[in-house]
Amino acid sequence: MSPLFWPAVVSTAVVIAALIFRHALLVGFRRWTGHTDDNSLFLQAVRVPSILWCIVFGLFVMLEMVDVPARLALQMKRVLEAAVIMSVTITVAGVLGSLVAAASERHAIGVGVTGLARTSVRMTVLIVGLLVLLSSLGIAITPLLTALGVGGLAVALAMQDTLSNLFAGMHLLADRPIRVGDYVRLSLENVEGYVVDVGWRSTRIRMLQNNVVIVPNSKVAQSVITNYDLGETRVALPIAIGVAYDADPDHVERVLVDEATRAVGEVDGLLGDPPPTARLIPGFGAYSLDFTLSCWIARFTDQFAVQHELRKRVLKRLRAEGVEIPFPTAVRLGRGE
Repeated sequence: MSPLFWPAVVSTAVVIAALIFRHALLVGFRRWTGHTDDNSLFLQAVRVPSILWCIVFGLFVMLEMVDVPARLALQMKRVLEAAVIMSVTITVAGVLGSLVAAASERHAIGVGVTGLARTSVRMTVLIVGLLVLLSSLGIAITPLLTALGVGGLAVALAMQDTLSNLFAGMHLLADRPIRVGDYVRLSLENVEGYVVDVGWRSTRIRMLQNNVVIVPNSKVAQSVITNYDLGETRVALPIAIGVAYDADPDHVERVLVDEATRAVGEVDGLLGDPPPTARLIPGFGAYSLDFTLSCWIARFTDQFAVQHELRKRVLKRLRAEGVEIPFPTAVRLGRGE
């Protein structure tokens, strides 16, 4: 009978027992914590690596039973330890990255699901796991850390722009001036739209034309940011309307307010609270009485559809009320009309 027969039988039995114990733990954990997104992410992440851990445990038992040279046994144990360390490191990095993404989406932390947040967490775990792996293999990490420190200084000097964008991205993540999904306007020329992602180097903004603008993080951090979704999303919408000087201002005011009030509930994005108002502002124009119809909309991007519908309604209503909307007489005479 082969000398490996009984060690192999015992090892197989240990693996089977470990797999049964693993299954019981997963079922018990699922029942104890309930079915939540975070628990599902954790269970999905550990399901496959836990099988590897059971097999490695069985191989450890087999090594203890088999009479092999001490040096070979030591090398084999180091290989098994390295496999466990790497699997644990990759599992923890994946779980933490997914949990950070889920938490930021659920609680609107920072910039939401960003490449920078997930990459930072994963890289930190992977670096720590690599150092633990090197230490378990008997490699001194102190000289390595010293060399990395000196090399890191040289790299920092050579990659100033890249590091500037990286730390600017961290600043955006910590200060939280923007989040994924927010509609923002930057002081940069013609940069306005929805934040798609804040990565380690750049921020992606999808404009209303559906094209994506990629802005370096350093530029975003230095610019003045108008975030229309930070805090209260309601926005006041002023609409300028000019009528003839022979119109009754009180009548025009009532007509504008009434038409805007009627539109509430019929025009998507138009709010009835606070109620619409009409004021003779800026007032006396060159050829018209200039009113400002003020109403509130749910989001900044609702202004385009709301203005379109309200202008059509107001134009029809003023024509029905016999209120004239003038145009520049001087321009008309200048054209010889």
